Amino acid sequence: MKRVARVFAVLVVLLLVVAISLPFLIDANQFRPRLEAELTKALGRDVKLGDLKLSILSGGVTATDLSIADDPAFSKTAFVSAKSLAVGVELQPLIFSKKLNVTAITIDRPEISLIQSAAGVWNFSSLGGKSSAPKTADPPPSNSPPPDLSVKLVKITGGRISLKKPGDPQPQVLDKVSLEVKDFSAASSFPFSLAATIQGGGDLKLDGKAGPLDSADLAATPFQANLKLSSVDLVPTGFVRASTGFGGVVSIDGSVASNGRAIQVKGAIKADKLKIVKGGTPARKPVAFDFTLNHDTLKHSGTLSSGVVHIGSAQAALTGTYRLEGAETLLNMKLAAPSMAVSELVEMLPPLDVVLPNGSSLQGGTLTTNLAVEGPSDKLVAAGSLAIKNTKLAGFDLGSKLKTIATIAGIKVARDTDFQNLSADVHSDPAVTRVENISVTATDIGELTGAGSMTAAHALDFKMRAKLRNSGGVMSIVSTKGEATIPFSIQGTSSDPKFVPDVRGIATEQLKSLTSPETGKAVDGIINGLFGRKKPN
Repeated sequence: MKRVARVFAVLVVLLLVVAISLPFLIDANQFRPRLEAELTKALGRDVKLGDLKLSILSGGVTATDLSIADDPAFSKTAFVSAKSLAVGVELQPLIFSKKLNVTAITIDRPEISLIQSAAGVWNFSSLGGKSSAPKTADPPPSNSPPPDLSVKLVKITGGRISLKKPGDPQPQVLDKVSLEVKDFSAASSFPFSLAATIQGGGDLKLDGKAGPLDSADLAATPFQANLKLSSVDLVPTGFVRASTGFGGVVSIDGSVASNGRAIQVKGAIKADKLKIVKGGTPARKPVAFDFTLNHDTLKHSGTLSSGVVHIGSAQAALTGTYRLEGAETLLNMKLAAPSMAVSELVEMLPPLDVVLPNGSSLQGGTLTTNLAVEGPSDKLVAAGSLAIKNTKLAGFDLGSKLKTIATIAGIKVARDTDFQNLSADVHSDPAVTRVENISVTATDIGELTGAGSMTAAHALDFKMRAKLRNSGGVMSIVSTKGEATIPFSIQGTSSDPKFVPDVRGIATEQLKSLTSPETGKAVDGIINGLFGRKKPN
């Protein structure tokens, strides 16, 4: 028994000696030219490896450096560079037959550069195609078998990916990239998972299947995956250009699928601190958006076939198309919002840069709007109609603003203004908003009509006419129909509007109805008073 134990111990020692000695007896660098050549042939790019070391205990080969050349049409720098590459191999064929069977590939902290041309072609599209790189110094023998593109496990840890698109001043960057591909094969689908942090704020996760690889264009490889974006700050990350005025922090929970030529993305977006136009301020209330987007990779355009905006209980439908032209995104969208509760919308006024008169607020009622939104994303033009019913502009001292008009018409003034109906046609571009066909019915005041404009700095220029309900004021002397029509203008700013009566217009309107000397004296007294003329002695 003791003899058996001693024999076993001797065998163990011998095995340990062999395990320790083999890395010194076998120079792994003898496999480097062949490994470089096979990787170059498989990727269609020049591949360079650093010093190789054989590890018996881990069952693999490690390289101190890795470099994969870029497509020369895009860049002369490396497409992928890494400080460490570990290749898992089957030891028995490697030791006894010097045959290299790869089981796993792990790349540590690689730098990957993704570049898109103005035509929409990616620099990784040609991966796997015919190599345009120079031949290696020691190519594989002509009778060597074709490269086996099946690997049990491919991993990237601690990676960094920069993504540069046409017109972008700076590339978008993914940090701490972790990628895992199992049962990789060029000829069939394989599962993958990817996680990364987004430079500028946010996290990305993808989990799904891809393949088989498209040998003509790697970017056209079909895939499907669950998509999760968390707390992505749109402007700092580069997803949205600051010049558009749009901004916020968004999270997306959905899915993405591609058949190689068309990509569909669908899911739900939650947007916090949303800002919609230049000059707007972030919303204090989150906005949700359910959507289905179909993108044509060949035409570089797409369709938002289904989109529902949720602002609390209020909903609006957003649909349309878009087209990418270099750095520009051209939109053609339609927004339809029937009977949205004003109480839900008031928090969205600051993001839209809508400024109410100082100290006032909208309370109650519903808003209906139909808008067409067209043009480049940073120069959008919106046109359509809007209507508000049964709302109140609380805290707006209409009495002081319409003091002269109220005196003339004898109307009742109050701190709040109730509107039964308010409708208009609007046309808004980055410089000015034009409002036509204004029609307002205000309780206790009357009907207001007119048109005008507001600049991006909120300066007002409106010409209006008020058909006021007569309540026994001085205008009742010259009006026998129970109402008075008064032209006036609105100047100033939206935060401090100035209501200026057109006094000469008022006189002209009323002089037409003069029927007695008493009426003429009353009108003369009104004009003298309004223009500050002294009464004769």
